[in-house]
Amino acid sequence: MTTEITTAAELHKIDPVFGQLSFDNHEQIVFCNDKDTGLKAIIGIHNTVLGPALGGTRMWKYANEWEALNDVLRLSRGMTYKSAISGLNLGGGKAVIIGDSKVDKTPEMITKFGEFVGSLSGKYITAEDVGTTTEDMDRIHKVTSSVTGISESLGGSGNPSPVTAYGVYMGMKAAAKYQFGSDNLSGKKVMVQGIGHVGETLVKYLTEEGALVQIADLSQSRMEEVAKKYGATVYTGSDLYSAEVDIYAPCALGATVNDETIDRLKAKVIAGAANNQLANEQVHGKILQQKGILYAPDFLINAGGIINVYGEIVKYDKAEAMRRTENIYNTTLDIFNLADSQGLTTYQAALALAEKRIADRKKEMSK
Repeated sequence: MTTEITTAAELHKIDPVFGQLSFDNHEQIVFCNDKDTGLKAIIGIHNTVLGPALGGTRMWKYANEWEALNDVLRLSRGMTYKSAISGLNLGGGKAVIIGDSKVDKTPEMITKFGEFVGSLSGKYITAEDVGTTTEDMDRIHKVTSSVTGISESLGGSGNPSPVTAYGVYMGMKAAAKYQFGSDNLSGKKVMVQGIGHVGETLVKYLTEEGALVQIADLSQSRMEEVAKKYGATVYTGSDLYSAEVDIYAPCALGATVNDETIDRLKAKVIAGAANNQLANEQVHGKILQQKGILYAPDFLINAGGIINVYGEIVKYDKAEAMRRTENIYNTTLDIFNLADSQGLTTYQAALALAEKRIADRKKEMSK
């Protein structure tokens, strides 16, 4: 008898999709390839019980295809819960295009991707995300109606980033109310990591209220531009996680709260726009709870963008989109109170509420 040793690489070959740790009973994973345009993309459809899967398309220079697959699995799952907890009749989906958006993206590539989206007959509806723009969505709109976040001139709502930022701001104020006894952010020290469209607008809201904002970003010129514009301070230390701040707002890529950083955190509140902020939601959510750090679940407070583009599907009304986004404040407080009363982490409480809405809809459909 011979003993076979299975390596990690061989395990990947055995279960390339269903065996992924981030696979969560996703309904459909679509791999898109086009030799002529160089398109390599993955569309993840997690759940469509509440409606079509809506979620943005991210273009990123992933280290490998496994990294891209893991990202789309986690992001699409998050979109399911984001829509569910926000009361939207939408499911969860996401797409990733493998490549550097500044170098590799072409109009032909985006058009071809739009054709792949259209081939799904409305089951997946795309929108912009990191590495894609309103202009890209307009181009996709030429080949399929399964797209949101298009220009206002075409009947859309434009860039959803400002509304996303407003929702994060509302969630942060709710977290401050719960943790510090007041939702007034004046004088509060806030670290905003990632100064993209959402991060910049969040900085605007915070500085206007009188918060003492420090900013961190990979681009030095971007930081200097935003700092000058809003009176924020560029973080110059070597470890932003150990910075003496009240609130940490991750607004770049996910998993910044992980085994390496969690013990260094000095902030008492985590509230930001990034998706999947906890590298391991269950493990790190519990550690934050034990450390007395209040975590505002990302899929709850960063839902403003999807609330905004959802309006394009049901006839866009900016005032209604802002009203729904402002209500993130109340929902966040409800989640904190639920977590406290049931001895759950805030992530577990938010997840339970989202999953209940999906389960209730399933029961209705089975009658």
